[in-house]
Amino acid sequence: MHINVINVFIMAMFTMLPSSLLAQQTLKVATFNVSMEADNYLKKGEKGSPEVLMDVLASKNHPQVKNIAAIIQRVRPDILLLNEFDYIADPEQGVQAFINNYLQQAQAGSKAIDYPYFYYHTVNTGQPSPYDLDNNGKATGVGNDAWGFGFYPGQYGMVLLSKYPIVTEQVRTFQHFKWKDMPQHLPTLQADGKPWYSKEAWQEFPLSSKSHWDVPVLVGGKTVHLLISHPTPPVFDGPENRNGKRNHDEIRFWTDYLSAETSGYIYDDQGQLGGIAQQQPFVILGDLNASAEGEGDALLTGIAGLTSHPSVNNSVVPQSAGGLEHSPDREFAASHTASWRMRADYVLPSKQGFNIKDAGVFWPAKDTADYYLIGTREASSDHRLVWLELELTAN
Repeated sequence: MHINVINVFIMAMFTMLPSSLLAQQTLKVATFNVSMEADNYLKKGEKGSPEVLMDVLASKNHPQVKNIAAIIQRVRPDILLLNEFDYIADPEQGVQAFINNYLQQAQAGSKAIDYPYFYYHTVNTGQPSPYDLDNNGKATGVGNDAWGFGFYPGQYGMVLLSKYPIVTEQVRTFQHFKWKDMPQHLPTLQADGKPWYSKEAWQEFPLSSKSHWDVPVLVGGKTVHLLISHPTPPVFDGPENRNGKRNHDEIRFWTDYLSAETSGYIYDDQGQLGGIAQQQPFVILGDLNASAEGEGDALLTGIAGLTSHPSVNNSVVPQSAGGLEHSPDREFAASHTASWRMRADYVLPSKQGFNIKDAGVFWPAKDTADYYLIGTREASSDHRLVWLELELTAN
């Protein structure tokens, strides 16, 4: 669903800003896996649906969502990706209800915040397939037999919030790009060496467990491309490592997308070929479920290839005192973004177009006043909000 049409006159005025003013433009960009999917609000065994989150948002008073809003209000990002926000087709009952009923209301001593622009779209999680994708002898259409793990369409969806206009007519989505069409994809095999997936399933299998989005946002006189995804966790499978390989290739998609010599095979959901135009400023956002430091179960080559890409600036890694306190025996604890001890969530800007001014992970230490916002799994999420403050340069 594409929302908030850009005012052409305003766009024209922005493009006439002098470069001296543009060079001083700063932008705080963040990603946050908010755990706002139905299973988070139900008892074990209860059947989830998007209506569960709709009711939570309409209530205006759910403690977990109020804490999520308080964290956002504390950090005050200009652009924010929310992972695990269930897809709700009607914005008035979904993203707009979250903005109106929670973000625009002062939470826990913070000032209200507004996001006049937003973008969301369908995802593959919970979309039923007719195939037995986990090879357990049953084709259920849900869970591991959905095109992306989930029990109803739109579970674990994504929403982008922005204070700056979104160029909706130029958004590219890759929800239906087929895994088989990625050159040198990692094959998933059974113990006897035969393909894990049936021929019929493989022909239809999407690469994205949720989706991949390229969302242009107009900031001053510059278009910034937000490259958004939430790859599958590289676990919950077997020796075939089907989720680990999918996670790797979902991340590798962006590595290929960034370079003209590797992006030619990519097609979007409208049939447009190729990757991002060279010299375009971009920020990669999302819960990538992988650690470039080698923590966790992901295949290192996927995430390491992305963070070390020549056009990506990974020189400043967001950190927190709370993460260091949570795992004092871990070398990379300060840069962890999830309670299960790994850097999983990323804000990775391009080298072109930005200087990194500041960075952080919202993870307060135990002796601070805000610790209660993240102190338990139920308080907010098992992930932390990750942010970068960027200065836009004239070039």
